[in-house]
Amino acid sequence: MTILITGSRGKVGSTLLTLLRHEAGATVRAASARPEKLTLPSDVDAVKCALDDPSTFAAALDSVTSVFLYAEASQIDAFLDEAGAAGVEHIVLLSSSSVRDPDAAGNAIAKSHLAVEQSLAASPIETTVLQPGAFASNALQWPWALNSAGAIDLPYPGSYSDPIHERDIAEAALAVLTRPSLRGATYHLTGPETLTFTQQIAILERAAGRPIAFNAVTRESWKESVAEYLPSAFADALLDYWASADGSPAPLTRTVEELTGHPARTFAVWAKENADAFRA
Repeated sequence: MTILITGSRGKVGSTLLTLLRHEAGATVRAASARPEKLTLPSDVDAVKCALDDPSTFAAALDSVTSVFLYAEASQIDAFLDEAGAAGVEHIVLLSSSSVRDPDAAGNAIAKSHLAVEQSLAASPIETTVLQPGAFASNALQWPWALNSAGAIDLPYPGSYSDPIHERDIAEAALAVLTRPSLRGATYHLTGPETLTFTQQIAILERAAGRPIAFNAVTRESWKESVAEYLPSAFADALLDYWASADGSPAPLTRTVEELTGHPARTFAVWAKENADAFRA
């Protein structure tokens, strides 16, 4: 049995690869659009697989029985056709809890995940879907602002999220890839607590041992500040999400614990592990 891990340069994919190889003893193949950038154990093969380039699919999927798949919608039908021809039996999709929103089809962030979920649902290949909430690592967008401007701009400082540690996502994926009884379901993954941006900053201050300043800014000024690197539709989707969660705690699940056997890691654990990024 060979498991293909797409997005192996990402934190979830790289962690999952290590867990599968060294804890489960599985045969894994690391896939990336730029496999030359991967740092892998000597017993793990790398293969080029760009999810927007169908010419890379056949070689990547050869002799593969299971796939850990990132949600790239542009060529998903071609990928599924190639996966079916290769004899793939099971796909685990890393989706997003944003698809649970009733307006997901019109949301720039959610709609690509939703499109991939819909294509998989129409495929004969057995599919398991992971729908995590906000990655704890989203906070790694803040050090640049701290270093360049001395403060973080927040249009909705009181907006809540459910930050989840990337290792918990990888361990959930490990469970559904290695335990057949868990296949075929959709799992909503969250962290163990719902926190506002200001609460997250306070936790990061304690971990880094320094004050972290933030500015409450308008929607318009924040959108203008990110215009160079964030498309307008994505900026609007983020702003709308933060606005909807302003003062409203995020719903939590115990799915991580049910799949992995341990409680989800707190944001404080993530902050301690990544404190150096927030130190001056």
